[in-house]
Amino acid sequence: MFVTAHLSDNHLDGGERADERTERVMRYLGGLVTPVDAILVTGDIADHGTLEEYRRAAELFKTDVPLFTCPGNHDKRGPFREGLLGQAPDDAPVNVAHTVGDVTFVMADSSIPGKPDGQFDDETLAWLDRVLADGDGPAFIAFHHPPVALGLPLVDAMRQTGEEKLAEVLARHPRVVALLCGHVHAAASTTFAGVPLRSAPSVGSSILFPWEENGLRGWGEGGPVDYDLPPSLLFHVLHDDGRLTTHQRVVPN
Repeated sequence: MFVTAHLSDNHLDGGERADERTERVMRYLGGLVTPVDAILVTGDIADHGTLEEYRRAAELFKTDVPLFTCPGNHDKRGPFREGLLGQAPDDAPVNVAHTVGDVTFVMADSSIPGKPDGQFDDETLAWLDRVLADGDGPAFIAFHHPPVALGLPLVDAMRQTGEEKLAEVLARHPRVVALLCGHVHAAASTTFAGVPLRSAPSVGSSILFPWEENGLRGWGEGGPVDYDLPPSLLFHVLHDDGRLTTHQRVVPN
């Protein structure tokens, strides 16, 4: 059994609230009786994309567990590389693959600089193809923008487009266990191109569903965003027989 913790959308902005919510989740993970095998953070780590926000993220994400990240639409590639990854600033897509045991985590950049929606460019798609061809163990592809509509108008309007090219890559690589994304600010489970797709809830805030009564919770600037619900995360359990089970856990005060 291989267990991955999946969190997303921390939106660290230099304020105490965002820091505390990320600290709370990392403290919870650090206190588990049995540590997870890996931790993924699927984008919008920073709210403004400043170098200081990524340096703070690097401090908050310190852990003995392998922790892997990819950027979202709020992130900026140069400061992301410098402050979080310790690399020279560069505006190329932030694509990095990692292996833990026999499991490969393909952390792919679906962001389009300056835009809220996403798309894999040709460079990233070619890189995905090469990485997935190099091995036959189970692989997860993690990125920020979901490649299908999920029934949340605010998010669906800025999802990943050009998804047919991603589907072509997936068809060539049956080793992919699941696609893991962020951006949705809600836990969701569906499929894309016959592959399980899981979106992590946001550490920072929650997007309300269209069928929820708006009067029960406040509307944030730009859409139906709830800032009071506690942060939560997903646990992806890869069983020895190849099955995938996903659990959600709320992290209260």
